[in-house]
Amino acid sequence: MTRAAGRHFLQIPGPTNVPDRVLRAIDFPTMDHRGPDFGSLGKEVLTGMKRVFKTASHVVIYPASGTGAWEAALANTLSPGDQVLMYETGHFAALWQKMATRLGLQPEFIAGDWRSGADPQAIETRLRDDQAHRIKAVCVVHNETATGVVSRIAEVRRAIDAAKHPALFLVDTISSLGSIDYRHDEWGVDVTVGGSQKGLMLPPGLSFNAISTQALAASKTAKMPRSFWDWGEMIASNKDGYFPYTPATNLLYGLREALKMLLEEEGLENVFARHQRHAEATRRAVRAWGLEVLAKNPAEYSSSLTAVLMPAGHDADRVRKLILENFDMSLGTGLGKLAGKVFRIGHLGDFNDLTLMGTLSGCEMGLELAGAPIKREGVQAALQYLAECRRSPVRAAA
Repeated sequence: MTRAAGRHFLQIPGPTNVPDRVLRAIDFPTMDHRGPDFGSLGKEVLTGMKRVFKTASHVVIYPASGTGAWEAALANTLSPGDQVLMYETGHFAALWQKMATRLGLQPEFIAGDWRSGADPQAIETRLRDDQAHRIKAVCVVHNETATGVVSRIAEVRRAIDAAKHPALFLVDTISSLGSIDYRHDEWGVDVTVGGSQKGLMLPPGLSFNAISTQALAASKTAKMPRSFWDWGEMIASNKDGYFPYTPATNLLYGLREALKMLLEEEGLENVFARHQRHAEATRRAVRAWGLEVLAKNPAEYSSSLTAVLMPAGHDADRVRKLILENFDMSLGTGLGKLAGKVFRIGHLGDFNDLTLMGTLSGCEMGLELAGAPIKREGVQAALQYLAECRRSPVRAAA
C-alpha cells in the first residue's frame, strides 16, 4: 500500500476532528461508574451541558448516536397514534419523519425544497387549522446537515404561540450544538436533541435531550413504550451524578475536557463567532469559483457547513473522489435528493483559519482536476476575507 504523507483532512460535517487533548482524556483509565469519583464527573458534565444548551432545566446523556436522542424525544413525550407536525428541510428531517412513522406516530410532513429552512408562517397556518389540537408536537431540525440550511427556531416558537396551540416543540441540534448559537429556554423549546460528534468535538457515542418542564410533565402521561430511553430513571439517578445503567464512561472524560475548552477557555460566544467567520469565508470562496451555495436565504446560512451545488453535467461525487485520492481529504457527499449534485464542506469543531485554507485549497485543486468550470479565485477570496477579519474584529462579528 502507498502511504499518504501528512494528516488526513476530515472535512465532512461530522464526525469532526477530535482534539488531541480530548483523545488523551478519553484514554484515562476507566473508573468505577458507581464510585464517588464518577458522581463528581457526572455532575460536572451534566452542569456543563446545561450551559451549552442554555437551559436551567434537565439534560440527560445517553450512550448512543443522535438517532437515539431522536427516539428518546418522541418516546418520552408522545403516545401511539399521536399526530406530529414535521417540516421537510432535508435528508435528516426525512429520517426523523421515517422514525416517527415506524414508532406508530402519525407524522404530517410539510413539504420543503431542501434549500430553505422551516417556514414559520406555514407552521402557524397549519396549527391554526388544527382547532381540535390533534397535533401533539412540532418537530424541526435546527441545522440540516444535508443542506447547510438553518431554521429560525425562535420564529417557529413565535408561530406556535401565535396560533395559540399547545403542541410541544422538539428541535434537532445535532450539527449545530456548540457551533451555532442556540437557546433552549429563551426560545421556548420543549425537547432539544444533540449529539457528541460535531461541535462538541468528540467521537460518536453520546447523545443528549434537554427537557423543558412542559415536556417532563408530558412524559408522565405519554404511553409510548420506553425503557432504555426513559427520562424518569435517568433524571432520578443524575441527581447524584450517576446513571441507571452503564454509561459511556471514557467518552464522559472526553466531554469534560471538551466542555472546558468550549466554556472556560474559548467561550461559547467566541466559538460561535469563529464558526461564522469560517462559514462566510467558505461562501466567498464558493462564489468566487463561480459556483452556488445550496442555501438560498442568507438568514438561513449554516455556520457548521456549506453545501456546494455543482453545475449541471458535473458529478459532485467524482469531485470528492478526486480530492480524496489526490489530496487525502474527505468531504461530505450529497444525501437523498442531492446525491451527486452537491458536496459538503464541514467547517465546524476544532477548526482554525489555516485548516480552512487547506480545506479550500484542496477543493479548488480538486475542482480543477475534475474539469469543473471554475475560476481560480476562491482561495484568494477567502484569504482576503480572513485577513480583513483579523484587521477589523468588529467586521468579523457582524
